[in-house]
Amino acid sequence: MTESKKAVVLVSGGLDSATVLAMVKSRGFDCYALAIDYGQRHRSELDAAARVAEANRAHLKVLSLDLRAIGGSALTDDIDVPEEETPGIPVTYVPARNTILLSLALAWAEVLGSDDIFIGVNAVDYSGYPDCRPEYIKAYQQMARLATQSGVEGGNVTIHTPLIDMTKAEIIKQGNKLGVDYSLTVSCYQADSEGHACGVCDSCRIRKEGFRAAATPDPTCYV
Repeated sequence: MTESKKAVVLVSGGLDSATVLAMVKSRGFDCYALAIDYGQRHRSELDAAARVAEANRAHLKVLSLDLRAIGGSALTDDIDVPEEETPGIPVTYVPARNTILLSLALAWAEVLGSDDIFIGVNAVDYSGYPDCRPEYIKAYQQMARLATQSGVEGGNVTIHTPLIDMTKAEIIKQGNKLGVDYSLTVSCYQADSEGHACGVCDSCRIRKEGFRAAATPDPTCYV
């Protein structure tokens, strides 16, 4: 029996990463889910990440990294989460977050002997975050191949972004085909301890509109 290829999948507990994990599983990879406890506003998304990993029978690792020590974001500092759409890069942007998360995923992938890292970034509904753009991913991948033992010794580290050109509705439809249970997920920036979503932050608005556009019932529990 041929051993399955290993893939590291960044999971946040949200809708996008849950869909990515299901996609990776459907492609026959042995999935290693990586969740980061970086000091975000609530732990309910980490609880959701654990549920999503279990549902996909993925190996789950949770790493702790206190980005509240740096702050600078409504998710890691004493800054209110906006409840209306704001222009430019929003205050929910966490400085260098995807660079940090991808670096941790890259390190684990090297240890596992994996060349495949998956992340659920999206350039259509990305809320203005600079580290969700295709040019950023391309540059990071080039760096990863230069900066690792695997890359120097002939490995072909690839940062996969299967959702990058999809709308939220298209993501949901893809997840439905794969049997993703979106009731397990939490996308809200300020969910309560039970995982109930506020319904008014950027992430909630994008998620609501996605289910509406996909003509799919929204299983989200709102406050």
